[in-house]
Parts: sequence; C-alpha cells; structure tokens
Amino acid sequence: MLHSLQEIRIEHTCTPKAKPAANQLGFGQYFTDHMFIMDYTAGAGWHDPRIIPYGPMAYDPSVMVFHYGQAVFEGLKAYCAEDGRILLFRPEKNVERLNLSSDRLCIPALDEAFTLKAIKKLVQLEQDWIPEAPGTSLYIRPFIIATDPFLGVRPSNTYQFMIILSPVGNYYAEGLNPVKIYVETHYVRSVKGGTGYVKTAGNYAASIKAQEEAHKKGFTQVLWLDGVERKYIEEVGTMNVFFVMGDEVITPALEGSILGGVTRDSAIRMLENWGLSVRERKLAISDVIEAAASGELKEAFGTGTAAVISPIGALCMDDRNIVINHMEIGELSSRLYKEMTEIQRGSRPDPFGWTVEVSR
Repeated sequence: MLHSLQEIRIEHTCTPKAKPAANQLGFGQYFTDHMFIMDYTAGAGWHDPRIIPYGPMAYDPSVMVFHYGQAVFEGLKAYCAEDGRILLFRPEKNVERLNLSSDRLCIPALDEAFTLKAIKKLVQLEQDWIPEAPGTSLYIRPFIIATDPFLGVRPSNTYQFMIILSPVGNYYAEGLNPVKIYVETHYVRSVKGGTGYVKTAGNYAASIKAQEEAHKKGFTQVLWLDGVERKYIEEVGTMNVFFVMGDEVITPALEGSILGGVTRDSAIRMLENWGLSVRERKLAISDVIEAAASGELKEAFGTGTAAVISPIGALCMDDRNIVINHMEIGELSSRLYKEMTEIQRGSRPDPFGWTVEVSR
C-alpha cells in the first residue's frame, strides 16, 4: 500500500492538443494532454505517483500482461455543472470495485483514498477538457497491468497503475433511443467461480466474437445468458439489465458471474426511493418472452457508466423478434435517465450524497 499523503509529481506537456468540438466526440476517440502513472515493485509496494504528458509507452515484448492477461480497469465520469463545479459520481464505488477486481487477479491492492486523490488531481489538471454540452462528459479510465518481463504463469512482481481521460458523447449512436439487443445462445461469457463479477480485460475479449456477429445482424449489443443452462438472463456486454414486468422491476441477481454495476446499484436505490418494488432474482429468458406475449412486459432498459440508462426496444432470440413498448422509450427509463443525469450534473438535489466535487 502507498501512504495516502505521498505527493504526486507533475510534468506538464509542452504541446497541448486542440480540443474536439462537442458534436465530434463519439466515445473513447480523443484523449487529454496528461495521464497518471504509478509503479508497483514487490517489496517496495506502490510508489512514484506522477502525472506526465499523455503518450505512447514502451514495454518489453515479454511483459506478462501481453501473454497472461493480468489486467483490470474501471470507468467513471466527470461532469461540468451549470454553476461551473466539477462533479464525480460515486467515485469511491469504482475505486472499491477496482480493488475487488485486483484481488481476483492477484494484483496488489491500491490505497483507495490515495487513488481517489489521484483521480481528482488529474481531472483538476485537465478540467478544460470537460465538455459542457448536454449528454457529454469526461470519461475516466483507471487501469492496472502486469509488467514483469517473464514467460510463465504466476502473478507478476511489478505492475503499473494508470489513469487516462477522454472527453465523450453518447456511447451508443442511438443516444437515448431504444436499442435492439441480440440474445446470445451459443457463446458463453462467464460462469460462477470465474471472473464475470470483476472488470478484467479478458472478459471483454471473450465477448467480442458474439458482439461482432450481432452487429452484422443489425443489433447494438448482446444479451448474455448463464453459462451452464443457457436459460437465465445475466447482462448485456456493456450494461446490467432491468425488466418492468407487471408491477415489479426485475434485474438479475449478483451471484458471481455478473458485474455489480455502480449505475445498476444507483438505479435500484432510486427506484426504491420512488416506492417501486425492485426484485433481484434469477430471470429466465422464457419468462421475458411470455411476459412480452401477454402484455405484462412494459419496458426494459440497461444501466452502465458509459450509456447511463439505455432503453431496450427489441430482443431477438432464435430468429424471434420481441418488440418492447413499441420500440419507444418507457416511462421509467426516461425518468431514471433524466433524474440520474441531473444529479450527476448538479442540476437536481442529490438526496443520496453521491456526487463528489473536484476543486477548480
């Protein structure tokens, strides 16, 4: 562990970049002028925290992350409020989950207070990169990679923790319009006892094949089923999922193969605060299909840092198309998006104490 009061050294760039226009942002295409780096060495712990100009890194071809995939990451956002404040949304939960992921991959834990300090310091330095247009934000990507130059399956003795920043717009081209999701019945994402509940690079690499096949068929993303029975709904590749059925809101329970999303938890707490019944339980895809046929399925939506709230307008499984709410955004999806993004941007009172201010 690194002592939380250790100073962060800063090296300023000599060649600042031109900033893209808000309508050109897309997602994850542009990066700010600086990045944070900190090293880990067995016996010495985490050390030498620094902010340096953003740029290419040089690594030995044998570093272990390239061969054995010891890598974890997080994703959160900074927002520019109407009154000029810089706000983060529940960043302590992302830092906590980063350590959960690290533990599963045998990566040394970070000091959580210091990690939050590093995020704030970098965002503060790059505050001019935070876009102000509606639907935009500064995406924050902390990640850790194994850096031992060694071929052999064991935990690395050295690591680097880095944070990069990217000004972003909507994650999906559809924006807040309902997306079409393909139900995957052939490929498997995760099983209990695996790494599905943490954010590690390998999870996403394993999902690309199914995602590409879904894209070719005209779908935005893949809805994964459980890896044993191929029966129970788990999550979409980039989102947790919710279904409004009858007078309940149902989302798959966290049982070791699903990522515990920060936005997922926030949505559950907001829905419960509105007096709605939210159930976290196993949900069979057949039950959703039956609910759609009977009219009991009122709407469906995904939650995640990138998209915040994304309404689901259609599911396709085995050449069957299930249209949800006439391919229109539902009442709860709309309300959740509006109120959550207003809290994130500081234009609505925050009864949960979720927003964290970064000093100018």
